[in-house]
Amino acid sequence: MNSYGLIFVLYLPTEEFLENLAKARAFCPNMVAVDNSPEADLRLHEYLHEQGIQVIFNRNKGGLAGAYNRGAEVLLERSCEVIFLLDQDSDIEALFFEKMMRACRELGTDEFLVGPKIYEVNLEKCMPVFQPGKYLPNRLPIDDQNEGMFRSLCIISSGSAISAAAYRKLGAFREDYFIEYIDIEYSLRAVSQDVPVYMNAAVTMRQTTGKIERHGDKYTTNHVAWRRYYGARNAVHCLYLHRASWGLHWVSGLLAFLQVLRVLQYEPQKLNKITAITCGYLDGLFGLLGTFEDRHPRIAAFCKRSGPKRIAMDSRSSVTVSGGEA
Repeated sequence: MNSYGLIFVLYLPTEEFLENLAKARAFCPNMVAVDNSPEADLRLHEYLHEQGIQVIFNRNKGGLAGAYNRGAEVLLERSCEVIFLLDQDSDIEALFFEKMMRACRELGTDEFLVGPKIYEVNLEKCMPVFQPGKYLPNRLPIDDQNEGMFRSLCIISSGSAISAAAYRKLGAFREDYFIEYIDIEYSLRAVSQDVPVYMNAAVTMRQTTGKIERHGDKYTTNHVAWRRYYGARNAVHCLYLHRASWGLHWVSGLLAFLQVLRVLQYEPQKLNKITAITCGYLDGLFGLLGTFEDRHPRIAAFCKRSGPKRIAMDSRSSVTVSGGEA
């Protein structure tokens, strides 16, 4: 297993994000860039073409999930055995691909999902591994671990390696989820179909999630209201859909409550966000998917009200928005 390629997702990229792209391509020449921006930046696309990078202008169709799926289609046509996913705000090390591919080969199987250890820059710590447990998932801190593969119920999409065999078996990412929980759903789908999911402690990727602010031992992401909708809705839908693997579908209600609590404690636009969370939670309970705007045009318009008319979003904020804070 030697051939691999990279899907690099763009959304209104800044100079810093383009530097991340250039760094990633230096480490992995077999790259396809998927631009999810609402409008095409022809100069950027021309520049990337001149660098030998294929560009797919996806215009946010299917959100982040759609970007991954369009890129995967290209890499599968190139006969890649492993597909890497990377968002524009992810920072990887020079030996990232070499170490990840070594770990993939050592698994001794053609079907797998492998993610790196994630260092959350704003929290100044690594994300834990959630391992399968007899009754509850086991939360395993791995800040001090620098080697080894840890079985996990889920990994985040950015930085992950998906074998071509696993992608063909599991199918595409859910484009009706758009953004939130697409990686968790895909991981739980893999677990339910006996495709192993690992976190590789030998590789660390620096990542930011929203605009996280710490408040003692608590933190808040400051996500915009429309994203709160998808987070609440998809959590309910995903955890219930995979309740046999996860066993904790009731946790989605607790997660929604904690979102409301953190918004009330620390965030602006409280009414907008709480409305979005409540609406998303109820839609998730009844299995109502689709875009927020199509499902609830008036509520969506209210939730996007106030704040600057144009915002810069991180690469996972891939649903078009015209108002609200980052």
